[in-house]
Amino acid sequence: MTGNEAVVQAAIAAGADMFSGYPITPTTEILTGWSKAAKDNKNLVFFQAEDEPAAGFVMLGGVSMGRKAWTATAGVGNVLMQDPLVLAEAMRLPAVTYIGQRGGPSTGTVIYSQQELNLTRMGGNGEGLRIVFAPSNLQELYDMTIKAFFTAWKYRFPAFILSDGYIAKTYGEVNLWEPEKSDLAPGESYFLNPQKQPNNMRNCFSQEKELYNVLIRDFEDFCKMSEEVAGAEISGSENSRVLVCAWGAVANSAKTAISELEKEGKDIKLFRPLTMRPFPVKELQEASKGIEHILIAESSNGQFGRIIRETLYGITNARVHRLYRPAIGIMPEEIEAKMKEILK
Repeated sequence: MTGNEAVVQAAIAAGADMFSGYPITPTTEILTGWSKAAKDNKNLVFFQAEDEPAAGFVMLGGVSMGRKAWTATAGVGNVLMQDPLVLAEAMRLPAVTYIGQRGGPSTGTVIYSQQELNLTRMGGNGEGLRIVFAPSNLQELYDMTIKAFFTAWKYRFPAFILSDGYIAKTYGEVNLWEPEKSDLAPGESYFLNPQKQPNNMRNCFSQEKELYNVLIRDFEDFCKMSEEVAGAEISGSENSRVLVCAWGAVANSAKTAISELEKEGKDIKLFRPLTMRPFPVKELQEASKGIEHILIAESSNGQFGRIIRETLYGITNARVHRLYRPAIGIMPEEIEAKMKEILK
């Protein structure tokens, strides 16, 4: 199956029962896949909105009334949908959004890109109180989609699966495992309390102190959640003096390049974040110990690199090398060549 098909199957396995969206390449197959599933299963709701903001607000309406609702978008659709998505942050609604990154700015291209990292991590106005997963292959796409629903409903923060057109269109085998029912938080109405009386949910405040107090509470909840959710994959030799930092599809190229260099007796370590928000700060700082050179590889012009440098500021004296290819795929040979240049 394709990545898009895996996402639909994962959402159903996670207990999702409503999808609201607007077609945009490379995620349109998610809409068509869900609509076909809804045709056969009357418990599933499909709503095609007139545009991306409307799709996002319909999703939030469904969540607020007890549906496990989600959406999918990409590129300029991601930009347009930030209005409802920051509302989800403000009202602590556990919506799930799949992002299939496109090359930008604007319409751009539709396959390789990691240029929506900043946008997805931080969103519009606000503080970026959201959970962002970063799959690198089809199986992780399935697994992390299920996890996105689990964490969103457990902690009541909006969750995102940040992929790209390459992974979305790739064909491969996927283990469609079923999560334990006890792991699936049920949908519940956030506008009605157990006594069926309206809850007072707000995203507008007349006094600065009121908003400040709400934000501080949300920050504290987010920090507690971060300790449980943030994660990374660290592989390679502990004796390495070189650390490669990559995420998403680019991390696959990095793994292949490192494997080839290991055949030549080279020691290389890889750091790959599994969550981009909250970011695995402790894991990166630990991985950087004893490192002399850091190579950052990404399909954008330094969005990931800035996170790495900020996290390691004052922690390491390692020299930072860059392999930035905005809106284009990075092949293993490119990373291998860059590593050989560093290791001279």
